[in-house]
Amino acid sequence: MDYLSDWLIPLGYAALALAGLGWWGERRRRRRANLDAVGFMPWTAISFWASFAALLLLVAEAKAWLGG
Repeated sequence: MDYLSDWLIPLGYAALALAGLGWWGERRRRRRANLDAVGFMPWTAISFWASFAALLLLVAEAKAWLGG
């Protein structure tokens, strides 16, 4: 493994954690008691893009690990 592949797994897991945070924030916003308290964070976009980044990073690490 080279130096770059040493960073792919931690970055992939960090992106996965951010995707989980985005999912949790969107779920919390949908279940809010005060319908006027919408908030300003784009939780859906955060969850989507973080999931996409995690997928790319972890697939790249798997490809590097397999020798491809």
